[in-house]
Amino acid sequence: MRRFCLALHTQGQVTTERLTDLLNSIGLSISKREVVRLLTSDLERFAQEDRAILQAGLASSPYLTVDDTGARHARRPGVTTQIGGERFCVFRTSRSKSRLNFLSLLRAGREDYVVNEATLDYLRAQPVDGAVIARLTKLQGKVFSSDLEWLEHLARCSINIFDRPLLQSLNEAATWGALRHHGLMENTVVVSDDAGQFRVATHALCWVHAERHLEKLMPTSPKQAKAVELVRAAIWCFYRSLKLWKQSPAPGAEASFRRQFNRIFGQRTGYKDLDELLARLARRKDELLRVLERPEIPLHTNASENDLRACVIKRKISGGTMSADGRVARDVMLGLSKTCRKLGLSFFTYLGDRLGLNGDQPKIPPLADLVIQSA
Repeated sequence: MRRFCLALHTQGQVTTERLTDLLNSIGLSISKREVVRLLTSDLERFAQEDRAILQAGLASSPYLTVDDTGARHARRPGVTTQIGGERFCVFRTSRSKSRLNFLSLLRAGREDYVVNEATLDYLRAQPVDGAVIARLTKLQGKVFSSDLEWLEHLARCSINIFDRPLLQSLNEAATWGALRHHGLMENTVVVSDDAGQFRVATHALCWVHAERHLEKLMPTSPKQAKAVELVRAAIWCFYRSLKLWKQSPAPGAEASFRRQFNRIFGQRTGYKDLDELLARLARRKDELLRVLERPEIPLHTNASENDLRACVIKRKISGGTMSADGRVARDVMLGLSKTCRKLGLSFFTYLGDRLGLNGDQPKIPPLADLVIQSA
């Protein structure tokens, strides 16, 4: 019965009220509170597997596609972040959508901070005073297991921990250092819709979201409308060429694509808003053409948007969550369901396996192992 409830609630998007009515109608005397317990309690084994999936994906996947959507928890607004690849997907709901929050999610449940070369390189790319970086260099090689331990050592190095922008940069850098310390995100490309919090590691920009800016322009004359139409047609033609090249990358074509990119985004049409937008996109050339260096990455974040649709539907049907168990249950079970689908597994069979309904010997190995094997 628990497998039946979890499958209907997660995959079928059936609310607890309707699930209770359904069970009562087939002769089971059960309350809504008991149904909620079945859905949200004793899920630690699933949560552990979900964390292992994220760690396996970050260690083995050549790219991540990421996105987020609004969420509500305990009557307060929040954000659900999707992190996924070709063979895995996880969801995490939190209060913030900052870059530090995103980096913290990538730690896959860890809470440590590490000062290493990756930490210092991250700081050198930020507007951080050189004297602060020099003081932090004294801590190189150290691992701090908690926020308190990390802040104590910063204070001992005469670093002003009450300077919030500075502390934000230091926390981001040490979190990035922790990721690298654990062997995560070594050569991973992050493909995003250009939200600022996702611009970490090697970043690639979604072509679909980049082109949407042109769609939002509001030309005031037929000439301006025609200019927008011609530019959009040229961009989509270029996009289709990239897509074809990506299927069977031919060496030597990269220079031609870069020249063509310069012609499209370097043109001036006389329509001020359009020209400014083209110039802005031209400055993102490296991120838009990342696929020329890494043909295995996607040109868009459609997979993330498709994954997030389940969260959006659940939010519209059931609203938000109230308890921490409810929030974890929603994120974990949705993530496991999506991962099973990407791995070609039946979520219903997976649930029975993990709940011990298939005997002592599970038929489905740990999903994290499958994510790594198929990478």
